[in-house]
Amino acid sequence: MTFNPDSDISGSNVRKRGRGTAIGVGGGGLAVVAVFLIAQFTGIDLSGIIGGGAGGGSEPAATSLNEQCKTGEDANANVECLMSGAGASMDAYWVENYSTVASGEYRTPRFDLFEASTTTGCGAASSATGPFYCPGDETLYIDTSFFSQLREPPFDTTGGPLAQLYIAAHEWGHHIQAISGIMESADRTGTGPDSDSVRIELQADCFAGAWVAGASETEDKNGVTFLERPTAAQIADALDAAAAVGDDRIQAGSGQGVNSEAWTHGSSEQRQRWFNAGREGGPGNCDTFAVNGSQL
Repeated sequence: MTFNPDSDISGSNVRKRGRGTAIGVGGGGLAVVAVFLIAQFTGIDLSGIIGGGAGGGSEPAATSLNEQCKTGEDANANVECLMSGAGASMDAYWVENYSTVASGEYRTPRFDLFEASTTTGCGAASSATGPFYCPGDETLYIDTSFFSQLREPPFDTTGGPLAQLYIAAHEWGHHIQAISGIMESADRTGTGPDSDSVRIELQADCFAGAWVAGASETEDKNGVTFLERPTAAQIADALDAAAAVGDDRIQAGSGQGVNSEAWTHGSSEQRQRWFNAGREGGPGNCDTFAVNGSQL
């Protein structure tokens, strides 16, 4: 997906944190390592794993990207500005569409980029954690080096801009679940193809698809649409990324047999299908908790 060069992304809330220090393994260290290993294979988020515990240490200094990321042209030229543009577009989209998902007031999440490691409201995180949303501090965390990993084993995707934007939109979807109460009401301890854990992830994929469909009609403060309409090739790029992080694909790629009872994110087919459900029907079409297991 390509930003309109003249669109104004300067109001984005995306920040860049200073480079973190290495994370040591002390008290609770084995649990942290386990989370990193799980994340390495699941790729997209940790909201159902790390919960909302207290962060460790002080928060690294963060600076706004608004000085360097002002227009859609900047977003098309630089991955950090791409994320800054994503923040501006997704926020504007959900301001308009949150009421189709839940009542109550929409809140903008924080969106922080980091390098190597950082501290969060959910504890310490490193690049190995992969992109994730922390409900404890209502913040999306992305180390943009992950986007390069999308092009390498075990993912082996094209990893283009819309694939990268899909990842950010998926994590923003978790924020919608957090502030609406969906996440809190779900039982995220279970596994399996029709578990609440999978339903949470598929709904976030659906919310991402809904944003993709609406992004080319969402306008900046000057009435300019943030993004151009996606091409078929760009949609295929995003679907490729969705398939790459399906539980069945990851299990097979890691040399395991495919065991659906261990799934926490859904199969490649499910993730693509729910992405398309949102793209075709909007966020109101994303109630994964309203369908039975055979329809999931």
